[in-house]
Amino acid sequence: MKKNFGNKPYIYPMPVLIIATYNADGTANAMNAAWGGVCDYSKISIIIDRNHKTTKNILERKAFTVSIADVPHIIEADYFGIVSGNKVPDKIEKSGLHCIKSEFVDAPLIEEFPLTLECRLISYDDQTERVIAEVINTAIDESILTDDKIDLSKFSPIIYDSMNHDYIALGKKVGKAFSDGNKLK
Repeated sequence: MKKNFGNKPYIYPMPVLIIATYNADGTANAMNAAWGGVCDYSKISIIIDRNHKTTKNILERKAFTVSIADVPHIIEADYFGIVSGNKVPDKIEKSGLHCIKSEFVDAPLIEEFPLTLECRLISYDDQTERVIAEVINTAIDESILTDDKIDLSKFSPIIYDSMNHDYIALGKKVGKAFSDGNKLK
């Protein structure tokens, strides 16, 4: 029997996204966001509150990066979610992580996160707080690649459990997409 929870958007898994931007003075800023995902073949969508420093930076620079948080950097990823860039302008420096400038957009790449999307702003809806962006480049550290494909045995992305407020590491492979369903044909 199923239990009803009302209008809760419990979609699992929810990736832990680290959005990095430049502040007006050129320093790097980062925030933790969970409400985002793919919305087209070359586009992503993320809900970001209009009061975040990151939102202001995205609207000014028209660019940002999105890294997928991983197990080795869970403390830094959580820190980016619990400390406001409006109050702590040097969050990245205080986290101990390091940035380089993207080759493709006016935004920083956080070196320690092995998977980063470099994005150009398409739109921001102030009512829904929805950012839509075009992915200009995806930068992937070679340390998590096998035969030029992401290898989840080398990459340990985390997901956010919104019901329990936990971070969870992805588990083992359990099937093969576009193949296993053939057994029912």
